[in-house]
Amino acid sequence: MTMTEQPVEPAEEATTRCAHHDGRGPGSGAEAPETPRERVNRRWNEILQETRVTQTGVQILFGFLLSVAFTPLFRELETLDRAIYVTTVVLGAAATGSLIAPVSIHRFLSGQRMKDEVVEAAGRLMMCGMVLLALTIGCTLLLILRFVVPGVLAEVLVGGVMLWFGLCWYVLPLRLRRRAARRSRTGDA
Repeated sequence: MTMTEQPVEPAEEATTRCAHHDGRGPGSGAEAPETPRERVNRRWNEILQETRVTQTGVQILFGFLLSVAFTPLFRELETLDRAIYVTTVVLGAAATGSLIAPVSIHRFLSGQRMKDEVVEAAGRLMMCGMVLLALTIGCTLLLILRFVVPGVLAEVLVGGVMLWFGLCWYVLPLRLRRRAARRSRTGDA
């Protein structure tokens, strides 16, 4: 039995609703409640799609970073820029490991009827990988801009980009989550 083949609980005990399928989300009224098995399968499929997107980005960036050390201009980098480069490569490697880890976890635990645990661990690794990816991008940008832009402008631009990442990747989703939770509480009352 594979991870997607989990025993089905009786419908009256297993049927629950999630925020997307509770009649208040997009397309409300037309969707049936989601069973725990359906929910874990949906969450796993979502994680797979998210992993595909982030893995591609981090792998391209990491490949670029690895090739930089073999360029003639690399020898001209100052000590601080070399430290930024080393930090960036290590962050990129850590992001790659974190974002590919769900595949390894799935391979090792496939058929063990642990899909809930796999989905939970994969979700946490994805969040960790996203933080590491943001830091990798920020350090890469810092390295490039310090080489191209004079003075502290490079640091200011990187700070702005990192603030933008923080807003788009973390603040906005958390704000939307809180708004949905408030809406759910007022709808239940």
